[in-house]
Amino acid sequence: MRLNRRTFMLGAAGATAGIALGPGGLRPTFAAEDVHLRAMWWGSNDRSKRTLSVAKLFQEKNPGIAVVGESLSGDGYWTKLATQMAGRSIADVFQLEPNTISDYSKRGACLALDPFIASVLDVKGFGEDVLKLTTVDGKLWGIGLGLNSFALFYDADAFAKAGITPPGLDTTWSEYADIAIEMAKATGKGGGPYAARYTYVFDAWLRQRGSSLFNESGLGFGVEEAKEWYAYWEDLRKRGGTVGADIQTLDQNTIDTNCLALGYSAIGMAYSNQMIGYQLIMKSKLGIGMLPRGEKGGPSGHYYRPALIWSVGATTEHGEEAARFISFFVNDVEAGKILGVERGVPMSPTVREAILPQLNPTEAETVKYINALKDQVGSYPPPAPLGATEFDHRVFRPIADELAFERISIADAAERLVSEGKSTVRAG
Repeated sequence: MRLNRRTFMLGAAGATAGIALGPGGLRPTFAAEDVHLRAMWWGSNDRSKRTLSVAKLFQEKNPGIAVVGESLSGDGYWTKLATQMAGRSIADVFQLEPNTISDYSKRGACLALDPFIASVLDVKGFGEDVLKLTTVDGKLWGIGLGLNSFALFYDADAFAKAGITPPGLDTTWSEYADIAIEMAKATGKGGGPYAARYTYVFDAWLRQRGSSLFNESGLGFGVEEAKEWYAYWEDLRKRGGTVGADIQTLDQNTIDTNCLALGYSAIGMAYSNQMIGYQLIMKSKLGIGMLPRGEKGGPSGHYYRPALIWSVGATTEHGEEAARFISFFVNDVEAGKILGVERGVPMSPTVREAILPQLNPTEAETVKYINALKDQVGSYPPPAPLGATEFDHRVFRPIADELAFERISIADAAERLVSEGKSTVRAG
């Protein structure tokens, strides 16, 4: 059920997206005078259904503006966006995340939203700190769609059956390793992911130790820290506490390619808002907790972040209408009830309060988790530098994969991570 490139067109989805199936394939059904907005995102089928339903509601309340929705797979999304940037045909509204908004805004992919705040973009319900999360070089380049943080998911049924206590709020990395190995023995699966390839987990790990993934100069860590990181995961892999390299490399940073969702492990690491998508495709009851920490009572490494972001394409001819759509998406109570917390806990306090009574147990757990982090989170890091996306896709993940397949040593992996990282990530 991995999402491939698709434009929604059939049945209810077709009506929602403003696309119909004609003799020649896809053709618009809008009036000629309509403004057509292209919206592009990645995510699960559930996310697409919610997004398209909100697009339909927006069209009903804003006659004359039609929305075409397109969803792509994780890696395919960035390839498509790069193609659009090269062809100067970026979608009117497109999805980014905290680690990519600085990168893409500085590359000229985004339209600054500041001019629309006084007219069609309502941010009155947001605090200044929330807007800072998507502000780069003094300009607002996107609107956060919800708050989230890093999270550890676990198969609660499998833990209960094994009689093993799952990781808790103060579990250390050393204790986590023991738990993962125990679960691997009890279930016959990998205990958890080979998370050496997850930049966000490395980010938390570094913050627990007073460093960071990135800083104002570029990389925020050195070779010795990278060695320690890789040594931990290699030791855990060899002791049977992670899935094998063949399983881990299936992960394309989408829910339906993650080892937990695929049933290959009892533990997964992701973002808190993704719990809804995981639970939808898993039969077992999921639990949620914090990532392990360096030492008892030490820094958690967690921080609040915008789960996902809507930005407006720099090449759009309909900036005002695109900003109006984003404003509707984050402020309309009916839209909020459709979206729930799948993209994170709503930024708007009004929307957050309105949706609470309707949340199912899984959704309520994500809100409870975000609230529980209040005394655990640190300050939000500065915007990710230029090249952060390439660093993740072309440096961080490939090197971890080579290490897991035992094609390179820990020392070589650490040296390469820093040297290739420095040539990929650029400050300013």
